[in-house]
Amino acid sequence: MVESAQVTRWHLVRHAPVIGAGKGARGLLYKTHDEPADTSDADSFGFLARWLPADALLVTSGLARTNQTADAMVEAGFSPSERMEDPRFQEQFYGDWHGASRSDLAGGAPVTAHNFWFHGAEDQPPGGESFLDQCARVAAGLEELSRAHVGRNIVLVGHGGTFRAALAHALGIPPDRALTISVDNLSVSRIDHRPGEGAGGHWRTVYVNRRPG
Repeated sequence: MVESAQVTRWHLVRHAPVIGAGKGARGLLYKTHDEPADTSDADSFGFLARWLPADALLVTSGLARTNQTADAMVEAGFSPSERMEDPRFQEQFYGDWHGASRSDLAGGAPVTAHNFWFHGAEDQPPGGESFLDQCARVAAGLEELSRAHVGRNIVLVGHGGTFRAALAHALGIPPDRALTISVDNLSVSRIDHRPGEGAGGHWRTVYVNRRPG
C-alpha cells in the first residue's frame, strides 16, 4: 500500500521500568501516580534511537518516567525535531488504589473480575478514574494531534494503559478487550491515522509491542 502524505504515523513507546515496581498483573499497581524510571538498559535505548524516525514530534505524558525515558532516548542518539508534553496521555489515575495488589482490590469495594488485569474497564477507584475515562481522554488527544500534525511522525512516550486505550480507539475494540493487550516497557507499537472518506475507518494498526531482537 502506498503511503499517503495525509497519513500521520504514531510510534508508541512505553516508558522504561519503574524502579522497584512489580511486573504487570502479577505485581502491584504503582505506589504513586508519578514514579521514577530505571533508564539503565542501554541496548534497548540504542534500539529505539535506531528504529524511531529522526524528524518526529516527540510527545511525553509529562510524568517523570516518560520524561526520563525520552531524555535517555535522546542521549542514545534519537533526534526529534521538537518536543512537547500532553497530560491527556498520562496513565490511568488510580487514586486510593495506588500500591494495591489484586487481592487487596478483591477484599475491598466490588471490583469486576478480569482474566488479564486488576479490574474491569468500568471500575472507578476512590479518588481516581476508570479505564473508560482514560480511553476518552487518550482518544481525544490522538484525534486532535493527528489533525494538527497531518503527515508527520509522532513519537509518544507513554504508559501501558495509555497505549491499550490508544489501541482500543484505533482498532475499535471494547475497552475490556483492550485490557488484554500486552505492552512491555520500552516496546514500540505503531498506529496510523488517515483522514477522509472511505471504508475501513481512519486508523490502522501496523504492529504492537515490538522489542529489540
